[in-house]
Amino acid sequence: MDELIERLVADLGVDRATAEKAVGIIFEFLATEGPPDKVAPLMASLPGAEALLRKAASASAHGPGGTASGLMGAGMRMMAAGLSMGQAQSLSGEVLAYVREKAGAEVVGETIAAIPGLSQYR
Repeated sequence: MDELIERLVADLGVDRATAEKAVGIIFEFLATEGPPDKVAPLMASLPGAEALLRKAASASAHGPGGTASGLMGAGMRMMAAGLSMGQAQSLSGEVLAYVREKAGAEVVGETIAAIPGLSQYR
């Protein structure tokens, strides 16, 4: 995960803590909204992803935007973590590009296709 976080810090100009929170929120969203049979192998191919997901899940019930669900809830939580709407969208695209590199385009495409509202990230 360090490679991804460092890439986000360099490319988007966000600090490391914010990048880690946002990545965790994205992974939590995928795990919650995606089909388990697609998400499990995807997460298994990303060392460190589960730890970020658990950290985000732990904070979700306590932080701003934590009660909203789905794509809107994930976006609200990323903005509450300090990202602008544009940064949240860019970061999401960067994370999915990284996941494609590591897990493969087919696995990511199938996962995204199964989650309403993510067609722009195919």
